[in-house]
Amino acid sequence: MRNFSFLNPTKLIFGKNTISELANEVPQNAKVLLTYGGGSIKKNGVYESAKKALGSRVVFEFGGIEPNPRYETCVKSLEIIKKEGIDFLLSLGGGSVLDGTKFIALAAKYNGADSWDFMCGKAKTPNEALPLASVLTLPATGSESNANFVISRDSTQEKFGGWSPLIYPKFSILDPETTFTLPTKQTANGIVDTFVHTMEQYLTYPEYAPLQDRWAESILTTLIEQGPIIIEQPNNYDVRATLMWTATMALNGLISRGVPEDWATHGIGHELTAFYGIDHGQSLAVVMPGLWRNQFEKKKAKLAQYGHRVWGLLSHKKGQEGHDEIAVLAIEKTEEFFESLGVPTKLSGYGVNATEAAEKISKRFESRGLTSEKGLGENACIGPKEIKEILESR
Repeated sequence: MRNFSFLNPTKLIFGKNTISELANEVPQNAKVLLTYGGGSIKKNGVYESAKKALGSRVVFEFGGIEPNPRYETCVKSLEIIKKEGIDFLLSLGGGSVLDGTKFIALAAKYNGADSWDFMCGKAKTPNEALPLASVLTLPATGSESNANFVISRDSTQEKFGGWSPLIYPKFSILDPETTFTLPTKQTANGIVDTFVHTMEQYLTYPEYAPLQDRWAESILTTLIEQGPIIIEQPNNYDVRATLMWTATMALNGLISRGVPEDWATHGIGHELTAFYGIDHGQSLAVVMPGLWRNQFEKKKAKLAQYGHRVWGLLSHKKGQEGHDEIAVLAIEKTEEFFESLGVPTKLSGYGVNATEAAEKISKRFESRGLTSEKGLGENACIGPKEIKEILESR
């Protein structure tokens, strides 16, 4: 196991009717900016409950943050923040709203001319941020308990992730009942997103970290077991609660301590979203199986472990031949699982030409200086050539 440090300062408030806790958690004298998306919070009661709990606090609103939060939208909030002296941000919605809010928290303290500069690496991430918190309504990204965020820019067709210890939410409220009205598509995407988050931290190469492996495998097993149930029983509180907590645990930093991480699937998937508007979870379902096949020799040990422990796969073949067979079957079982949730694993399922996408996206990575010797993945060996091969196969 590798050396590591671990700190997660976010307070998690979990369960039914917990939105009322905003009354105790938001500073009484705060000037609050509520951030939200397309307005579903006003249909499912979250908005009304939050406003009631905030009581006499001074509250402003900023809505319209997209499922893949846009830079062009988020920066509009900065005018309100400056004009009204906002000193606390409260995200009401899913991970995308929270990601946008995290960007806003940093951008509000950025002194440069264009806050996109710290997203694309032209400037350093600000060393200050507005405090923020969240009421989560869609379990998927784990943003409610981490310091990560992802933002897209329409004008350049780019999507970048960021990180700062300053943007851990001060607290996050997780009421599973707020997820009852989610469309099936969003629920399925969230399950896939959580699944791939776990895999990015688990399915690399063997490292002696048996506890982390077992934690990751328990998350995967839970998703495989509970995912199909929630598609059939969307108002099952116990299953909703389980999936909400599972998504949080998948990306709160715990299972990645002391082990190698991949994240190449996310890096490639972001480009599919940026160019073609494919939902984040859908892009991951497309890329990950193709990446595993492309990197099979480097990943087959963990693929076999995953296939045996999570899927219960066995082989009648002996030795390495048997392990390889289990590894191959594990990829196929993963694709079948995603498809069973209604999430296609091929680009044709989204009306995208694989050859065209492979050419366009590999060239973008080439323009950024990526090579097979200094590339993506836990071995830093996935460059434009490999990315092209991965996408052509999808």
